[in-house]
Amino acid sequence: MNAPAEPLAPHGLPSGHSAARAGWQAELRLRFEHRGGRSVLAERAHLGPLVVQRPLYPEGDAVCHVILVHPPAGIAGGDRLDLSLDLGPHAHVLLTTPGAGKWYRSAGAHGRFRQRLRLADGAVCEFLPQESIVHDAALGELETEVALAGSAVFVGAEMICLGRTGAGERFARGELALRTRITRDGQPLWFERGVLGGGSALLEAAPGLQGQPVSATLLVAAPGCDTGLLEAWRAITPAGGSGAVTLLPGLLVARWLGPACEPGRAWLTQLWAAARPAVAGRAMQRPRIWST
Repeated sequence: MNAPAEPLAPHGLPSGHSAARAGWQAELRLRFEHRGGRSVLAERAHLGPLVVQRPLYPEGDAVCHVILVHPPAGIAGGDRLDLSLDLGPHAHVLLTTPGAGKWYRSAGAHGRFRQRLRLADGAVCEFLPQESIVHDAALGELETEVALAGSAVFVGAEMICLGRTGAGERFARGELALRTRITRDGQPLWFERGVLGGGSALLEAAPGLQGQPVSATLLVAAPGCDTGLLEAWRAITPAGGSGAVTLLPGLLVARWLGPACEPGRAWLTQLWAAARPAVAGRAMQRPRIWST
C-alpha cells in the first residue's frame, strides 16, 4: 500500500467513510510460494470487501486453486479495488471467481479495478475470472499489469458482456476503459489500451465489435508458445460466434466475438486445454466452481 491502512469500520470501509459517498475501497495482496513440492498461500493481507476463499488442491499439492470473492458482487461508481498477486519461483496458482462480475450503472463517478501480477522464474499463474457484465450507463476502468521473470508462464482470460443481454439491455451509455500490459524481464510482450463507449460506432463497426455484445481474449505468455501450438489452436473452431488466433514472440493470442457468453467460454476452455500441457506440463483441470 502507498500509505498505512486506516482503521476498519464494521462494514469494511475505513472509518469515517460511507459506500454511498466514497464507494467501496478494497485492496487484496497475496503471495504464493513453492515449498516442498506444494504451492502455498504464504501471505495474505486485505482491506475492505475483496477476499479469497480457502485454497483448494483438486490437482494435488503442486497447483493451488483460489477463488476471488467480492461480496458486493459488482463494481459501482466510486469503487476502488486493487488486487496484487506475487508468485515465488515455481509456484503454480489458478485463480478464478465464483460467478460473473458486474459493473453497475453510475451517476457520474468511475469505478476502478486494478490488477497487478508478479511472477518469479518458473512460476505459473492461470488467471481465469469468469465474465464481466457491464450494465448500461456503467463507468469503469479495468487495468491489468503482468510482470514475468525468466521462464514464468501466464495464462489470462478476459470476457466482457456489454449490457444485460438476457434482459434485452444494450450498452447505450457509459464507458469501460481497458488497459493490459505484459512484460518479461522488463521487456514488453503485450500492451493494449482501449475504451468501449456506450452507443459508440465502434460497437457496430466491422473493425470493432461488429454488433456483438460479448468479446473475449485469451493470452498465453510462455516460452513454449510456438507454431505447433498455434496450429493446434487453429484446428479448434468455436461452436458459435467468431474467433481467431495469432502467435507473437513468446505470446499466443485468441480473440472471440459473439452474441452470448457460453460459446465463447467453451471455445476459450478448449484452447486452454490444448495449451496447458505444452506450457505448464499438466492436463486441464476445470475449476469445480464453474460447475455450480
